[in-house]
Amino acid sequence: MNNMKYHIWTEGCQMNTADSQRLASALEALGYEYIEKPEDADVVVLNTCMVRQSAEDRARGRLGSLKPAKEKNPNMIIGLMGCMVGYKDPKPLKKKLRLVDVFAPPSNPRPIVDYVMSRLVADEKQGAETASFEWNSGEILLPKPQQGTAVSAYIPVVYGCSHACSYCIIPYKRGAERSRDPEEILAHARSLAAQGVKELTLLGQIIDRYGLDNQDYPKLPELLRRIHDIEGVERIRFLTSHPNWMTDELLKTVAELPRVMSHIEVPAQSGSDKVLENMRRGYTDAQYRDLIAKIRDTIPNVSIGTDIIVGFCGETEAQFEETVQHLSDLKLNVVHLARYSPRTGTLSERTMADDVSEEEKWRRFRVIQKLQEGIQGEYHEKLVGQTVKVLFEERKHRRWLGRTENMDLVFADSDEDLAGKLLPVNIDWSSPWTMGGTIV
Repeated sequence: MNNMKYHIWTEGCQMNTADSQRLASALEALGYEYIEKPEDADVVVLNTCMVRQSAEDRARGRLGSLKPAKEKNPNMIIGLMGCMVGYKDPKPLKKKLRLVDVFAPPSNPRPIVDYVMSRLVADEKQGAETASFEWNSGEILLPKPQQGTAVSAYIPVVYGCSHACSYCIIPYKRGAERSRDPEEILAHARSLAAQGVKELTLLGQIIDRYGLDNQDYPKLPELLRRIHDIEGVERIRFLTSHPNWMTDELLKTVAELPRVMSHIEVPAQSGSDKVLENMRRGYTDAQYRDLIAKIRDTIPNVSIGTDIIVGFCGETEAQFEETVQHLSDLKLNVVHLARYSPRTGTLSERTMADDVSEEEKWRRFRVIQKLQEGIQGEYHEKLVGQTVKVLFEERKHRRWLGRTENMDLVFADSDEDLAGKLLPVNIDWSSPWTMGGTIV
């Protein structure tokens, strides 16, 4: 089983990154090796996103670029997975995308693995060895290009979503919320830790709801405690939370467990009650502000990240200014900012007018971007002269790059290999987006 090559192109969220890692693990167990150029691969998989139109357009463009390679090598296997496929019958998509050999829904690479195995078994040279392969979705081997340097990895724990915000395509593409078996999660975590991964991030569209759909499963606080006991794990994170489902028990667990990082991602999306109502978020600005106060009271030195969408359907200038005031008052550490993009089939696309111009969306985007630049700059400036612990991940621009407990990016110089090392760093300089320091 020599000289077989694969290439996976991944677009979108951390969940897609985790799904691609699971698929890569299975392909490498079958004897495939990663190759950078997709046109030279025997198996090419596009893991797609549909959160915004631009992501879908990139996926379609990438698929079209494979046509010459497929014509040159008809035996090339082309797979499509992720949100473009969704969890429903892919037959309509097959008629449109005839270049694709096999389709797989989000968080389930199994159809691609089975298809590749069937092709190998059909080949007499590969058949006997392939027939003995069993894919264990719990024990994940890191893809070889990452081995030796992998520092952090994602672990999906909740698939799908049942909340259905009016703008979100995820429930339509990833299906109803379903928690992953805890024993499979723990096997996944132990497998990654045994390979030297230091930081694990648990993933879910609303991760706070882990275990609520199965009375035999632990809830998120207990799951965090079990992973906390795994030898070799230095840091644990989780995302994304929802204001309606973040419990006091979860906050206390984060405060109590030293290897669970004090960084919380809890999106607000808007500071306007009317916009929040139209988004079907299920809370008010006042309730969100109360939650932020509770988080800060419970977890010492916590950092908080939020998501904000500007230019949502019907958002007036006054309502946008409410969001500006919201961010000015709360001074959150991180803002993930997006311009509203209607997705076909969602409630907002079907029933609300996308009536904020692109020009105005960009203006509002830049207003918040500038505001947050100042807020983050103040936070980072306060750290100059202090010593913080940094988990180093990779060498970038001839310097080592790592993250603090609060997800701040830090650069440092060293001739040694720092990947995976947790070291104290004295902060020498700061900017709104990064900091630099000297290893103590």
